[in-house]
Amino acid sequence: MDLVKMGNNLRELRKEKGLTQEQLAERMGVARRTVSRWETGSNMPDMDILIELSELYSEDLLDILNGERNSEKMDKELKETVLTVADYSNEEKERMLRRMHWLFMAGLAGFTVFLVVTYLGLESTMPYEAIGSFGLGTAFGMLVIGVIFTGRRAMKIREFKRRLLERAGSADE
Repeated sequence: MDLVKMGNNLRELRKEKGLTQEQLAERMGVARRTVSRWETGSNMPDMDILIELSELYSEDLLDILNGERNSEKMDKELKETVLTVADYSNEEKERMLRRMHWLFMAGLAGFTVFLVVTYLGLESTMPYEAIGSFGLGTAFGMLVIGVIFTGRRAMKIREFKRRLLERAGSADE
């Protein structure tokens, strides 16, 4: 898939519709900069947004993805399949976001424990020293995990995990 070609096509379709990047961004619920990235080919819209763009421009989704405007309209079955994939993708994102919120809350709680122990001057007494250190360690650990989960490597790790689980599932059968 040629992202630059697709971006040029998206730009042409937007201009034909008489929309500015700002207007399209507002309609799609994204930043203007995001629309610019789509049109330069440095980024690709999510599947659900691609479907919305397809409907907005009255263009076949495959044409938008290919950066061309020559195929027939998308049949209903293909559209439903793409919508199902987009829904699954959105559910995955929501699950990841929920996990990140829990990690953030655990880190915040750990840091709060550390601050309370330090503020009360209890860091030099034995049981509180361990509690404060545990709180700080938890906060730092959650920070590291958050960076790993949100980094580009996280996607590769999740894909590797998914492949291993699929192999294990097929070996069990």
